Amino acid sequence: MERSMKLSSAGKQQAEPLTGLHAESIEGVITSLDRIIEWSKTHSRRTGYFAALYRKVTINVKQGIESSHFDNGERMERLDVIFANRYLDAFEAYHTRQEVTAVWKQAFEFSDRWSPIVLQHLMIGMNAHINLDLGIAAAQTVAKDELPALKPDFDKINGLLASLVNQVQDELGTIWPLFKWLDRLAGNTDEWLADKGMTFARDRAWALAEKYAAADDKQSVIALKDAEIFLLGLLITQPALKLRIILLLIRIGERGDVVSKIGVLE
Repeated sequence: MERSMKLSSAGKQQAEPLTGLHAESIEGVITSLDRIIEWSKTHSRRTGYFAALYRKVTINVKQGIESSHFDNGERMERLDVIFANRYLDAFEAYHTRQEVTAVWKQAFEFSDRWSPIVLQHLMIGMNAHINLDLGIAAAQTVAKDELPALKPDFDKINGLLASLVNQVQDELGTIWPLFKWLDRLAGNTDEWLADKGMTFARDRAWALAEKYAAADDKQSVIALKDAEIFLLGLLITQPALKLRIILLLIRIGERGDVVSKIGVLE
């Protein structure tokens, strides 16, 4: 039987990378996310945290398309697939030692660290995917003159994301039980902040879509935004000392190993 693991020159076990993740349909996206989740479970990789969350979002978008939630379901599926492939291609490229954007390199390297809490792993993935990838994907979905027509459906994504907030909070509360108490103490404040944060990120992503669509040198637009979002990611990966101590205490209080945490987030 072919071995699924190999030893690096340093003697550390490395998982054989996944290939063929690029998807052609929303069903293909879900299948590729399933593969990443199972790979992450098999090899105890924290990359599975973001993949599990992303799978839920994708299923919600799929259900939205099927229920005619969007004005143009075919166009929304095209956006979803283009958007997802920026993550799937980056995942495959990074794990096969190819070049990726700075923000995805930052996120994947972060997943190797023990000390960050689950929420940090989710946030660094969202930082790369929403703050960089979403705007680019939107601009690549339609011709430049058709971009304004995409805006209403683009905005509707926020409603689908908001519908997952309470579910994700419950899951984080299962991993870190004290979170449930803090959530009750906060009332609706955390939901309000999450909604405002998603709206802010969505609006910035749309601004990037317009800038990318209008640019002649599109790679320069990506490079500049990549550098900007990388710096934003440092707030997640390198928090101030006091916050780092608090996060470490939360991390110590988290229940379960990597595999069980992925299972909770699925």
